[in-house]
Amino acid sequence: MKKIFLSLALLIAVVIGCKTSSDSSDSKKLNIVFESKSNSNVTGTATFVEKNGTVTFVAKLAGLTPGVHAIHIHEKSDCTAADGSSAGGHWNPTFKKHGKLGEGEAHKGDIGNFTADGKGNGTITFTTNEWSIGSEDQTKNILGKGLIVHQGADDYVSQPAGNAGARVACSAIIK
Repeated sequence: MKKIFLSLALLIAVVIGCKTSSDSSDSKKLNIVFESKSNSNVTGTATFVEKNGTVTFVAKLAGLTPGVHAIHIHEKSDCTAADGSSAGGHWNPTFKKHGKLGEGEAHKGDIGNFTADGKGNGTITFTTNEWSIGSEDQTKNILGKGLIVHQGADDYVSQPAGNAGARVACSAIIK
């Protein structure tokens, strides 16, 4: 009887383990690295994780001036220009006014602001169901876009881009 119980327990553990690993295959993850722009010394990384139709984004940056900075998804995955202008304007596939994503009308690329501490380090975490990693829905697919960090804060009002100042870091959102 003890052998049957142990065998049954082992079988249940294997089944649960298989179920857990099949769920993880439903998630997608993308890691990217920022390049300094506009004669800045900004460096950092960003991660996008998609699971069950929701994308969680985390960016960690260093070399910023202390204070508030904007971060946005831009139209192109092109960071070749010294000032980051080759990434184009904000990603706006639904042709909305600039604002704050998740709070009224906004571009799909309007992420928002984050604060760099006294040493110039900052982190932002953002979660949305307005994005996807590689889906066929081009109003949600972030692949092929650019991620830009700005020198200043987004005012969420000025059109078309929030008056956030120079582009101090850029990364292509590509696999």
